[in-house]
Amino acid sequence: MKLSKLLPVFILFLFLGQNSFSQGVIRDYFRSPVKPGGRNYLSGNFSELRPNHFHTGLDYKFGGVEGEPIYAAADGWVHRIKISTYGYGNVIYLKHPTGHITLYGHLRNFNPKLHQYMIERMYEAQVNELELYPTPGELSFKKGERIADGGNTGSSGGPHLHFEIRDSLDRAMDPLLFGFPEILDNIAPTPQKLALVPLQIDSRINGKFERMEFTPTASGGVYKIPQTIQITGKVGIEVQGFDQLDGASNRNGFPYFEIRENDSLLFQLTVDKVDFNFTRQFLLHTHQNRFSKLYYQPNLKFEYLRPHQAGIGHLELEPGKRKIYELRLIDALGNTQKIQFSLQGKDQEFVVADGATPSKAQVDYIGNILKIKAPVSKLGGLAKFYVGTRTFEMLPAYQDANSRTYLWDMQFGIPEEIDLCSEVISTPLKAAIPAGEEKLFAQRDVQIKFDKNTLLDDLYLRIQESGTGSAARLQINDPSEYLWNSMEVLWNTSPGNLNKSRTHVYQVNSRGSKSFVGGTWEDGAIRFKTRNFGTFMLAEDIKAPSITPVRVNSTEIRFSIRDDLSGIQSFEAKVDGKWVLMRYEHKQALIWSEKLDKHPFRGPVILRVTDMAGNVAEWKGTIA
Repeated sequence: MKLSKLLPVFILFLFLGQNSFSQGVIRDYFRSPVKPGGRNYLSGNFSELRPNHFHTGLDYKFGGVEGEPIYAAADGWVHRIKISTYGYGNVIYLKHPTGHITLYGHLRNFNPKLHQYMIERMYEAQVNELELYPTPGELSFKKGERIADGGNTGSSGGPHLHFEIRDSLDRAMDPLLFGFPEILDNIAPTPQKLALVPLQIDSRINGKFERMEFTPTASGGVYKIPQTIQITGKVGIEVQGFDQLDGASNRNGFPYFEIRENDSLLFQLTVDKVDFNFTRQFLLHTHQNRFSKLYYQPNLKFEYLRPHQAGIGHLELEPGKRKIYELRLIDALGNTQKIQFSLQGKDQEFVVADGATPSKAQVDYIGNILKIKAPVSKLGGLAKFYVGTRTFEMLPAYQDANSRTYLWDMQFGIPEEIDLCSEVISTPLKAAIPAGEEKLFAQRDVQIKFDKNTLLDDLYLRIQESGTGSAARLQINDPSEYLWNSMEVLWNTSPGNLNKSRTHVYQVNSRGSKSFVGGTWEDGAIRFKTRNFGTFMLAEDIKAPSITPVRVNSTEIRFSIRDDLSGIQSFEAKVDGKWVLMRYEHKQALIWSEKLDKHPFRGPVILRVTDMAGNVAEWKGTIA
């Protein structure tokens, strides 16, 4: 396209992009992408905590049916477009004169103009997936113009539209703030749990060093924690809850929190924008991706706490001092629910009722604190911590008639052994790895490389090895802990009698299910990258994928393809020696052809499918 035709677009963009509102919310600028002027329902919203990520948009419900018309929310041009098997699936990004970007994900198909544009370029490149960034103004749309049909492509759990609004810096914003009257919400958030967590080694909650959860009960239009909670030292608040919109049973998120004392605002947390460079930072913002943390964390990249300064949300009271607090949970449309609770300062006590007594020492990790609870021994209560060449003797932090609890700050070193008089224990703790630094940890059988952006927070590395050969297991920390980016692991292990060329690393969950990780063999070790902590094992995949023809004729070729272990990596189809574009829906294990033209298929057909382990399956046939 000639520059003269693009010039007005660029001038408009540059002019408006200089205005402050281009970075913020513009009410009623965008039109609903689904049923504009009608009633819409959501299955998901902005600020929702998902199993491994923060949800950055709205999920429009289609009643379980694909094909819902999808419309451009405002005048704009295609900034980015992609056909993919996973993630957002078939997705369109529109750029608008304000600088905002709208995203339309999990589409069944694009409108004819966009469809033909993508198909032609996929045939040119001979690829089954493709992402493009068209020239600004090359593919323009008017507000309300149909751009696609809603579907279930990518990593979706059912037919819906994932819709986002991003600012000119590609940061996700809450679309509900822009004003979509088709979506009704008159329901305040519902609290489920309130948790208090110790923030220092001398912190206590009801006399103990442990994270405690409390269930609020509805009382007179608010929720309350019935009992006064006693605290010592600095503690933080975490909350679990959900929001619901009118006419939908789905449990959604909410973006605003306030902590008040005597109706005076102490601090607030506002989730207003999400930088996609830091989306996994939300895993640090949560406890096991279920509770939102309402206190300052030095390694958290988001600055949602206001005021944003060290120590905000670190609550502390003098002994005997009692205060009543109010936590307000607020959704995007201002519906508010209150939780009232009282805290009372308390001196540390040595004798604390500590519940059931373990039969042997139990080890726990809370932040940088190692906690050991052991049964009382007649041999004495003095514990010895062996750290390198040094020995530290320590009395229990607290105890009752049957158990004693020791606390050790791992910033002073990692103990190799701990003598509790009644037993000597060792921990799987191997090293302290600071966040934001490059580190290489090495021991006899395991090396782990951490880059500057691997860790979300300072890590106390725990490694356990068990078994040999095909039964070998490597556990690195716990799946409930999270990484920001991948770590690289070199595991010195033997595949035993397994075929090395088809043997790779898999992560195994508590139910025994395996997920492919990969890796390459280097003599007697395998090197792999992973973005998850957990348990890893070797597994051999020597079985090729299965191919089942569903339809093979002059109009279409369609197959079911499956792999029982490592998973499908790639596929390629040719008819009469010519490459054919194949679309893939992994949830249904189906692939099907997309023609470039209307010419019928004729001649020999060959489909080749490769799994992640390198096994190849072929299907051959002929269309007469």
